[in-house]
Order: sequence, then C-alpha cells, then structure tokens
Amino acid sequence: MIIRKLFRFENAHIARDCLTKRCALSIHGHSYRVEVLLEANALDRAGMVMDFSRLKEIVGWFIDSFDHSIAINSHDESAYVEAMKAYSYRWVLLPVNPSAEQFARVILWVAIAAFGAAKAANGEGAIAVKSVIVHETETGYAEAYPADITNAQMGELLPSSFQFSVGVRADWGDPARFEKLFANDQ
Repeated sequence: MIIRKLFRFENAHIARDCLTKRCALSIHGHSYRVEVLLEANALDRAGMVMDFSRLKEIVGWFIDSFDHSIAINSHDESAYVEAMKAYSYRWVLLPVNPSAEQFARVILWVAIAAFGAAKAANGEGAIAVKSVIVHETETGYAEAYPADITNAQMGELLPSSFQFSVGVRADWGDPARFEKLFANDQ
C-alpha cells in the first residue's frame, strides 16, 4: 500500500545554466508542492500505514527549511553566495543547482534518513520512502526515486556540503537536527 502526504513551500532561487534566461540569470520564486510517497506491506494498530501527523513530524521540518528561503547553489559565484547569505534571514546552501529535480533528490535523501531513524510510534511495520515528487509549477514536476540519490551523474549529496541559516535552524527546535540525522555519514 502507498500513502502520499502533500507539503507546500514558497522559495526563491536562480537555476544557473538552464536554457531559459529568466531562470538562469534572475532570482525568481515558485510556490512548490512536494509529495512524499510511503510504501508498506503492513498497517499499524489504527489500520494505517502511518498517521499523517507522524509523517509530517518526521520529514516536515526539513521541507519547511525551504519555505520563504532562498536556495543557493554552493558552486555559484562566491560574491553572489555571500550576498544572499548576508541579506537573507532564511537560506539553504546546496551542493547542487536548486532545480525541481535536485529538490526532489535532496528531500528524498533526507526523508529516507529521517524515516530510517524514526522509531515506530503505533506499531507501524516496515515503511519505505517510495519517491518524492516536487511540483515547481502547475504543469511541471520532477519525481525522484532512491536510486537517484547515489547517481553521481546527478550530483553528489554529502551532509557536510549543506549549510542552513540561523533562521532556518531556529525553526527546527534542535539546531543540529540535520547533522544528527547524518552523524554516521559525515
């Protein structure tokens, strides 16, 4: 059985090297919709794969990191990176271009780690994160699967290559939440 939880966030970025000049050369924003799909072969004591509020608790904090933030590619020009960090309260520095495809990979990667670290709360069985879909516009989306996370041709995702502003970290409750999730992978 598969369940799906929909999340939303507003984010600004520049998608360098894309063919559309407006996207490649100008900061712009999108109203993103993110679908997290979980798969399980058993149900919990309530007859659910997982309570949606629990799903939100496990991965919603990370998706919220992008809300009203600017996503920055760490490979962009240093003057641009430093300006965005200096003049934005909420920012996320990524080791990849902040495209819908990369957002899907990044969110999937964290979701798999977060669900792997989560303890059963209501007798849930083995739950797998099947995929993450990121809708950048009403007509376009990207869907990432577990095999996409380690695909070197899509860009390397290492915990040490991510940075989050103080404003983002403050909303996590525990400012070291991301690092703790990947403590064995650093």
